[in-house]
Amino acid sequence: MTSLVSQLVEKGLIRNDQLIGLAGPSTEITSLPYRRLMEAAGIAPGRFADLVAELHGLPRSDLDTMLAGEPLLGPFSRVFLTESGIYPYRLRSGAQRLAVVDPTQRDVVDAVAMTLGGAVTIEIAGLDEIEIALERAGEAQEATVAGEDEPGPVTGAENVDELRDLASGAPVVRAVEEIFDRAVSLRATDIHIEPTRRDYQVRVRVDGVMRAIVAPRVPHRAIVSRIKILASLNIAEHRLPQDGRTRAKIRGRDYDIRVAVMPTTTGEAVILRLLDRSGKLVDFSQLGLRTRDETALRRQIEMPYGLVVVTGPTGSGKTTTLAASLSILNDQTRKILTVEDPVEYEIPGVSQSQVRTAVGLTFASALRAFLRQDPDVIMVGEVRDTETAKIAIQASLTGHMVMTTLHTNTAAAAITRLIDMGVEPFLIASSLRAVVGQRLVRLLCPDCRRPRRLEAHDFDINPRFTAIGLEPGTMVHEPVGCERCGGTGYRGRRAIFEVLEVNEPIRRLILGGADDQAIETTARAAGMTTMIEDGRARCLDGTTSVDEVFRVAALR
Repeated sequence: MTSLVSQLVEKGLIRNDQLIGLAGPSTEITSLPYRRLMEAAGIAPGRFADLVAELHGLPRSDLDTMLAGEPLLGPFSRVFLTESGIYPYRLRSGAQRLAVVDPTQRDVVDAVAMTLGGAVTIEIAGLDEIEIALERAGEAQEATVAGEDEPGPVTGAENVDELRDLASGAPVVRAVEEIFDRAVSLRATDIHIEPTRRDYQVRVRVDGVMRAIVAPRVPHRAIVSRIKILASLNIAEHRLPQDGRTRAKIRGRDYDIRVAVMPTTTGEAVILRLLDRSGKLVDFSQLGLRTRDETALRRQIEMPYGLVVVTGPTGSGKTTTLAASLSILNDQTRKILTVEDPVEYEIPGVSQSQVRTAVGLTFASALRAFLRQDPDVIMVGEVRDTETAKIAIQASLTGHMVMTTLHTNTAAAAITRLIDMGVEPFLIASSLRAVVGQRLVRLLCPDCRRPRRLEAHDFDINPRFTAIGLEPGTMVHEPVGCERCGGTGYRGRRAIFEVLEVNEPIRRLILGGADDQAIETTARAAGMTTMIEDGRARCLDGTTSVDEVFRVAALR
């Protein structure tokens, strides 16, 4: 087939020197996107569409027919359709049409066609015609879209069942549904769809550990394209990272799904985080805190003002601890405001806000606005920058109880982290009441765990027994593996904690610029239990294993 480039050159519509400027060192001139050719040649969109239709032997659509038909925008965002130069619609006869500017972008065209399901006729339209049709189709939806507060494409794509109906059983939709369903059945928190040299693999994170599941027999590109459509991402962009969100109903439960796409040397990797919106709020007494730690934390969060910080890596249960702590304060006598990213637990009686960076609603801007809302308690999902840290400290010093999270390895390290972020030590000493460090450990499967009494030679083989403070003759339990736990030996998770109360000796250390080791030593002298020590107690009662404690917590 003669290329479009050749036709344009033969007709004198574009010069060779223009083509050389368009093509990069690794780009074939004949594979240039049609839109770039049209813009470089300065050809009117209608005439360009005529040339493309003639070259590919495809029907030429017209604007009147497109406007008379029923738009099939469904789960596709207008931004995606505009950037891709695509307009899906249905004629009065029921026939489905896909008007496109560039029929050579097969990934995009095929993915949209598969999503529509059934027979779809591809036709060529001018870019201006597609933009007008999309503008008309979107006018009726604009007011609704502008007023939406929920993330992701909620129109026509709120759950997998609706998507199945929309796609009429297309294989790619069923494949994505299978991945979601399998992940939820395994209690997974994350899904990783990773390309390989030959194919791709699907792994899920269950109880904090990755495990592989069977990948559907559907091309990787189709899976990625489908997920991009659900998350309102640019399906034609393969070079840059993209982040988005969607929602789905999986096994009768509502999920928020955060989507992150990253280009790799073998293709695009997609990571999805599953957030169960149907999850029940954990009661404070069910967090698993030791009696001393529970009493100490409760005492501090019930103070009228101050700062309480929960620290740990991503996925360590910090939000659960904060939400459970708020439940103690959630009565008719207090005004409670939260800003989160995302809102993981819906708490009745609490005013919760979702971060919207695209419109300028950040943690810092929300926190400033909260101070004008007459709050008693403020929860900030995460302190990510100096501005947020300083506003949170000021709020805690002006009569508000402020709760937030940080990413540090230990409770004591949260103090030095705040100082590193530019907060004055005297402000920290005056406002900080407590820091909670935590990790999630896997629970031994109660159906297959095996008791074992430690012998002297065990300590020679595994020095961790000594490091954690165990002695010969101690009874511990080990993982075995059975059908109920999927052969892992573990089922479920719980947190191990350390609760650092800021007393006068620690305040003096903060003011004196002491490091986190000195702060931790003083806190332990006052009775603080470290995460390793809490983990040892969980090993002794058969809740978890020694290896599991050391997997998530470091000896200090």
